[in-house]
Amino acid sequence: MGRHSAAKPGEARALEGARILITRSPDRAASLVSALREAGAEPLLLPLIDFERARDQHSLEVALDALRAGGFGWLVVSSITTVRALKEIAAERRVKLRDLIPETVRVATIGPSSRRVLEAEGVGVDLAPEDVQSAAGLVAAWPAGTATVLLPQADIADSALAAGIRAKGAEVQVVTAYHTVDYPADPVRRLTAALVAANGWQAGGLNGAPELTPAVARGDISSGRLHAVVAASPSAARRIHESLAPLRECRFIAIGRSTAAEAAALGLPVAATAKEPTPAGIVTALRTVFDTEGNES
Repeated sequence: MGRHSAAKPGEARALEGARILITRSPDRAASLVSALREAGAEPLLLPLIDFERARDQHSLEVALDALRAGGFGWLVVSSITTVRALKEIAAERRVKLRDLIPETVRVATIGPSSRRVLEAEGVGVDLAPEDVQSAAGLVAAWPAGTATVLLPQADIADSALAAGIRAKGAEVQVVTAYHTVDYPADPVRRLTAALVAANGWQAGGLNGAPELTPAVARGDISSGRLHAVVAASPSAARRIHESLAPLRECRFIAIGRSTAAEAAALGLPVAATAKEPTPAGIVTALRTVFDTEGNES
């Protein structure tokens, strides 16, 4: 289809006919698939990254035991995948996620979306930036002064969050909560915990959304048959660059500023950045791009 035939402003199915590539694994893309279909788009899948339990599970378990024993005043949860990793440990211990965290521990996260995920699991959040949903936003909001902080995060996580909190006077222990790997993950090590409210990334059926190979996706990009690709993390941006570039007329839609910054550093033009990492936020970003192009045509 010609994307300059984008729906007129006010039409309910603003993305009618747009073919949108989702680079999430199938079990984490269900609600985005549904939201795109409701907007009139055709969602397609090209899973590029997946997640496995921490290889040094002992260190993570020891850190969580110290948290439970009162060894930390703060727990910082920097991603929704971290919540899944912690919930998986809780399930192995046959307790709820909230049972891993004493009431005396304050919890911080990177924004309203991850706050909603934690609160749905029964975990109260004491600090989350409202405007800039990122590590930088949390560092800016972090209170100055002494504190003991546990920061479980991805093996490839940027050190900026820990460094920023330390600069405010806190003592931070970083521990690997999960590993980011190429899709598919080892079935034995793969994170499988489902969240009560994962802002659109919870497990669920896809109702037949086609799954492409990188070769097919590259061919569709070259022929102009893919209109946008959605990247949810800097690691996804790197894999898109490695597997699919050049993107030609296919618009790169970033979820979060860090993803957009990584794409720009790689030379991938960013058409839009979703303000919230939710299906609604992504659809809004796509509508902004295609409505603007439709008005210019």
